[in-house]
Amino acid sequence: MKNLGIIVGLDIGTTKIAVIVGRRNELGKIEILGYGKAPSIGVKRGVVANLDNTVQSIKDAVAEASAKSGVNIQFVNVGIAGQHIKSMQQRGSIIREDPEKEINQEDIDKLCNSMYNLNTNPGEEILDVIPQEYSIDGEHGITIPKGSIGRNLEANFHIIIGQTAAAKNIYRCVRNAGLEVVELILEPLASAEAVLCEDEKEAGVVLADIGGGTTDIAIFHGGIIRHTAVIPLGGEVITEDIREGCSIIKKHAEQLKLKFGSAMARENREEEIISIPSSRGKAPREISMKNLAAIIQARMEEIIEHIYYEIKNSGYEKKLIEGIVLTGGGAQLKHIALLTEFMTGMETRIGYPNEHLSSEVPPEMGSPMYATGIGLVIEGIDRYQREARNQKPAIEETSKLPTETIAPPAPPSRKLLNSFLNKIKNIFEEDIQ
Repeated sequence: MKNLGIIVGLDIGTTKIAVIVGRRNELGKIEILGYGKAPSIGVKRGVVANLDNTVQSIKDAVAEASAKSGVNIQFVNVGIAGQHIKSMQQRGSIIREDPEKEINQEDIDKLCNSMYNLNTNPGEEILDVIPQEYSIDGEHGITIPKGSIGRNLEANFHIIIGQTAAAKNIYRCVRNAGLEVVELILEPLASAEAVLCEDEKEAGVVLADIGGGTTDIAIFHGGIIRHTAVIPLGGEVITEDIREGCSIIKKHAEQLKLKFGSAMARENREEEIISIPSSRGKAPREISMKNLAAIIQARMEEIIEHIYYEIKNSGYEKKLIEGIVLTGGGAQLKHIALLTEFMTGMETRIGYPNEHLSSEVPPEMGSPMYATGIGLVIEGIDRYQREARNQKPAIEETSKLPTETIAPPAPPSRKLLNSFLNKIKNIFEEDIQ
């Protein structure tokens, strides 16, 4: 089936909702078949505040992406973030009945399933369980246990926890928009797939995705995710600071930030003046670019301090050879990498997703603001292909679907039965009945 490998990423952000339709070509690059974007009216700091407005924004973005790609979008990989997200490290183990039998995918799934049964605080749920490295009968550092033999299978896990209500609201919005959720993917992990290479993850690197409402952190070392965090500050609070500091309306504050924003006041001259038109015949308001940069720098310093705190809190501060990679819409500010290096002493670069994109992709798709959406497509493709390799008969069955259908769901027998996504799917179906 020609479009079996087509995947859709749905990024529900604080300032925008983006839908990206893509697939991996024969060269391993991502082809963007179509994309859509709509203002995110009903989301605050990554959390759905108004279901109806969010549903409408999703529908608008999907309609645009569908029109551009010429396909009927039904299945989506949804990013999840927000200030309610937190993570922890946990170790789990299972005792196998037949130690002489090779470890198979069923054993690995059983171990992962057991981690969803961990106790959490009231109102919280385990959203995702990410295996890091395995041990078999005391032999540590195993990355692929499949095919080995042994009785005691153990693993270190990175556990993602979020508020149950917030995650359910995201799922409900997607379903009410007429779509089916294939995967719920942590957004910083998706962004990492779009802007980091395997060598960086191996050597040690920090990803900081500065979005509209939150800044998402992911720290890698030894090719493994070691720490994730969500900071409840992003580009929107910078816009609000400019609005208050310059006494202008929010629309003009956002335009100032995008066109003239700088994270380093000393890189701007006092005599550089911006004229802002006023309403109702009032005289234009003049703003110094240096003063504008000073407002932005004060807030960016606070965000960078939070990022650096998470780096130190992870315990990997001295092991991150590749430094910090900034992405997201907030990474487009001038001199932001310079300010980050100055405050942390760590080498910093801006992460662009164009490294993974084919040459035919529209230039705007190479912007850091689309890193999460493109990462959702990449991660969705990777997850689907991993499952497809183990479930070939199920994949062949999907070829009976209409040719305009996007990305059939992953084979059901590879789904983790205790996963949060399966739980809310069951609850949603019960509510309908």
